[in-house]
Amino acid sequence: MFSAKKVLVVGLAKSGKAAVRLLYKLGATITINTNQKIEEIEEYQDYLEKGIEVIAGGHPEELFERDFDFVIKNPGINYRKPFLLRLKERGIPVYTEIELGYQVARKQKYIAVTGTNGKTTTVSLLFQILQAQYPNVHLAGNVGTPFCDVVLDANLMEEENHYIVLEMSNFQLLDIDTFTPYVSTIINLSPDHLDYMATLEEYYASKMRIYKNQTTQPFILNLDDSTIGEYTKNKFPLPCPTITISQTNEADCYIKDDAIMYQQEKVIDIKDIKVVGRHNIENIMIAICISKVCAVTNAVLKEQISAFIGVEHRIEFVRELNGIRVYNDSKATNIEASIIALKAFEKPVILLMGGFDKGLDLTQIAACRSAIQRLITFGAAGERFLQDMGIKESVCVADLQTATTLALQEAKEGDIILLSPSTSSFDAFSSYEERGNTFKDIVNTY
Repeated sequence: MFSAKKVLVVGLAKSGKAAVRLLYKLGATITINTNQKIEEIEEYQDYLEKGIEVIAGGHPEELFERDFDFVIKNPGINYRKPFLLRLKERGIPVYTEIELGYQVARKQKYIAVTGTNGKTTTVSLLFQILQAQYPNVHLAGNVGTPFCDVVLDANLMEEENHYIVLEMSNFQLLDIDTFTPYVSTIINLSPDHLDYMATLEEYYASKMRIYKNQTTQPFILNLDDSTIGEYTKNKFPLPCPTITISQTNEADCYIKDDAIMYQQEKVIDIKDIKVVGRHNIENIMIAICISKVCAVTNAVLKEQISAFIGVEHRIEFVRELNGIRVYNDSKATNIEASIIALKAFEKPVILLMGGFDKGLDLTQIAACRSAIQRLITFGAAGERFLQDMGIKESVCVADLQTATTLALQEAKEGDIILLSPSTSSFDAFSSYEERGNTFKDIVNTY
């Protein structure tokens, strides 16, 4: 199928390397194009020995005049780049590595999860639940492991009916073609990635691609999110059955007597859930609906949900120091995520906020000033955040180290310190993980 195909892989991050690995196994003729310099490519010599062409250090014009059967694009490379648009104008398909893996794997049960916030928490819980009941369960996608690696390592070109839990960013959804989930969901929608997408409308539209190929398998519909309701009803009508959730209204999964119910059956009492915040109730309800589609028992659901303590860098408890509780929410790279974090606590917090300035409007989070006891901003966005938030007793400092140390010095017993940056980390760190780990190191060595 692929032995005679000429394939261009653009970008050599984890997903690009995984795509190259799978394409080589399939016998394709591979050209790699990356901004990295040759000396930065650890596998460079290995690629040459395998007959793989590597064009490093940029995107030369002549490369995109060549004929390829299709292109695999790293999700982080903007879809509006002229060289990519030129390929598409010539009729050359551009795919994500998830689409490649899907096309070559045998039939599997794909659980596809997207949304602006809560994706990692939801897929992590789903992975834990399904593993407790089934032998062949894999977690992949935006959460860290490229799907092409799973295809090879789990022998999915030979085996069938594995459960594949996929966290899917809108970047990945832009470049799917035939990918069809066994069950899918959009957890919620709010403005994000406006530095990448042309418009907010395009960002929301990209999320709707998750269900575009579904016909008989269900979509989990969050009735509490008005934007999802507008788009699924009026702009991109659902082509498949739905299972509904709501924390306030009648739905397939709902709240009654401080318990989560699924179609008249109690699944778990809310008091038995360890993760904090109403947003996590939403994540859990979606996980319950998806698990029910996968025939998971109530006993397994209750056991695994009650044992779930959340994910690293998402309102993660770090330590208590002299009666001061410290939380790491470095994964909050947009305004809505930080608002969710603020609402998770029952008292105002000392908020550490800042990082790379990607131009997000702070109006909504500034309206949450009653949830903020003290604001400390930092990084490239620090000064603008300080001004736009308009909160008394605020201060802007140079970096995360200074902000954290100041918060720890000023906090009193009973206070809560929350790192919830509201933006990405690229002014000072390579990822939100590095930022979160640095914060935890500062706190734990204070």
